[in-house]
Amino acid sequence: MSSPNAGSFDAKRQHEVVAALNAFMPQGSVLFNEEDTRPYECDGLAAYRQLPMIVALPSNEAQVAAVLRTCHEMGVPIVPRGAGTGLSGGAMPVANGVVLSTARLNKIIKLDPFARTAVVQPGVRNIAISEAAAAHKLYYAPDPSSQIACTIGGNVAENSGGVHCLKYGLTVHNVMRVRMVTIEGEFVELGSEALDAPGLDLLSVFVGSEGMLGIVTEVTVRLIPKPQLARVIMASFDDVVKGGNAVASIIAAGIIPAGLEMMDKTSSRMVEPFVRAGYDIEAEAILLCESDGNPEEVEEEISRMVDVLQSSGATAIAVSGNEAERLKFWSGRKNAFPAAGRISPDYYCMDGTIPRKRLAEVLLGIEKMEAKYGLRCANVFHAGDGNLHPLILFDANQEGEFHRAELFGEEILELCVEVGGTITGEHGVGLEKINTMCVQFSRPEMDAFVAVKHAFDPSSLLNPTKVIPTLQRCAEHGKMHVKHGQMKFPDLPRF
Repeated sequence: MSSPNAGSFDAKRQHEVVAALNAFMPQGSVLFNEEDTRPYECDGLAAYRQLPMIVALPSNEAQVAAVLRTCHEMGVPIVPRGAGTGLSGGAMPVANGVVLSTARLNKIIKLDPFARTAVVQPGVRNIAISEAAAAHKLYYAPDPSSQIACTIGGNVAENSGGVHCLKYGLTVHNVMRVRMVTIEGEFVELGSEALDAPGLDLLSVFVGSEGMLGIVTEVTVRLIPKPQLARVIMASFDDVVKGGNAVASIIAAGIIPAGLEMMDKTSSRMVEPFVRAGYDIEAEAILLCESDGNPEEVEEEISRMVDVLQSSGATAIAVSGNEAERLKFWSGRKNAFPAAGRISPDYYCMDGTIPRKRLAEVLLGIEKMEAKYGLRCANVFHAGDGNLHPLILFDANQEGEFHRAELFGEEILELCVEVGGTITGEHGVGLEKINTMCVQFSRPEMDAFVAVKHAFDPSSLLNPTKVIPTLQRCAEHGKMHVKHGQMKFPDLPRF
């Protein structure tokens, strides 16, 4: 399996760019031999690969700017890369391009417990922020499953969420300020450490832009007080429809849990032997509902949620009695992806978002698709905000199975759009979902995306061929009709 734009790069071009970068980069910071660049050929979506022509490893923001200026002058595409944990191919190299890794910019610059903020470089790992803030009884709320490895720069690029994003928000809600470098090597600050910033709100445009508008060199994040207490309810259901409806009922009751996750029977049976979290492997679905706050708040909210779950048809309910048991309940959900490797040679992790009230309908739709494509699917997801993560199980060694998995995943995303949702919640579009962009967005909307990209990167050198499909691609995909080759903005580059 390889990417659509896999191919060899020009050796002469490589030599020219290496020489230009080595003129200012420290020794060992410009990689070009295959044995050194091979680890950068893909991100967490390993099905798509491209050997990079060059990998640049700047150690400070001045070097980042210099790399960008040089590549801009030479017309060399640049693909930003954090920890490489992304799941949509967003950090996959492009031919004759440079991968710019921010891994060495990994310092926590300042932590202010009074302002409850931390200023960090993009290579700082997500969980390291909370570890540094723990002494002040503070933490950084967004907690993607890869938080022990993923970096804050990557989180900004993808607008990452996590188990607790229902109550505490996504990355965009927890980032106050970003310092970034444009393709021309100019520094720009977006947002502010104050309550508001002058000018256009470009911070919310930049967060989630997948490296297409600039490269992050510094981030100011919001820290919040660590709750006095947190407890988790584990509820079992004998029917996925009842489980899905229970999610909507909890929110309808005016309860916003700290976390509200759902797993189907396939997922529970996949995870339980791996982590022994105490999951009910006979249940068709289980819900994990967390409450946090002071002891009185938690007790009252747990009681209310138990009432809703019982009235929704829960067949069994368990409540964590201590912190160790709470972490044990969560361990299964957090380890769902690695546990998939115990029951399947390969898996394809999807990411779509739907209205909560349509959860049961979509789960039943996925069940029908399993029969259609002859593949199993384990469903684990952030049920509280409708962010689905179906794990399509397949064997790449069996001819045609990966292609069927791709078609299966594409149909799941199309169903998400059909019921009023979106094609991604936190994994991004990258290469993986570029065709289904044509399903969700109209041509005028796509033109608007192109115009924003063009305003930041007129030469289209930052992460090209990702996220925004060409009109030709949409036409070939059969989701958009291009009349007589007409384009609204013929002067703008097409991606």
